[in-house]
Amino acid sequence: MKNTIDENTADLIADALVDEGYIIFDTLISENIIDGLCSRAQGLKDDELTEAQIGRGSEEHLAQKIRSDKTHWIDGSGEAEEAFLAWGDSLREAINRRLYMGLYDYETHFALYEKGAFYQKHVDAFKGRSNRKLTTVVYLNPDWKEDDGGEMLIYSEDGSEVIKKVQPRKGVVVIFLSEKFPHEVLISNCARYSIAGWFRVNENF
Repeated sequence: MKNTIDENTADLIADALVDEGYIIFDTLISENIIDGLCSRAQGLKDDELTEAQIGRGSEEHLAQKIRSDKTHWIDGSGEAEEAFLAWGDSLREAINRRLYMGLYDYETHFALYEKGAFYQKHVDAFKGRSNRKLTTVVYLNPDWKEDDGGEMLIYSEDGSEVIKKVQPRKGVVVIFLSEKFPHEVLISNCARYSIAGWFRVNENF
């Protein structure tokens, strides 16, 4: 499985992060990895999924009025997960070489939005209060249609206007600065699968 970022693509991502703060690809990760991730996501059993929560550590709590997805953390179990984490590590190294962001590790999970599930407008990191610096979203919905819902809205930094509406089609990848863009997931009208991930800096330094 091809699981590395080529130099030209890395340059494109770095330039976009500097100029716009985000970038969206129709395809970025090799199809065989995406196919494997689709199979893994759709094969997750109920006892492998956890009701999504808000916050971290002692602040973590269920918040079904804010979000109603279910998650499963990716730990490298199986070929597809292992290849995806290797892809993430390749992206981390490429961005660090170009932008000196000090990205240290990558936490990532599958997300299942069942019919009626959503995630209200939020930011992934508050400035000065989180070690999450760069967000990735990968979509795993082979047969997504417009009336299936579940689109992600990306807002301007002040949250006043929608600047992008992202369709959750299989293979689409979104990368953006975690502190900069409020975003939300609209109500899904059928099962919707994705992977959310965050590159973090080491708070111990």
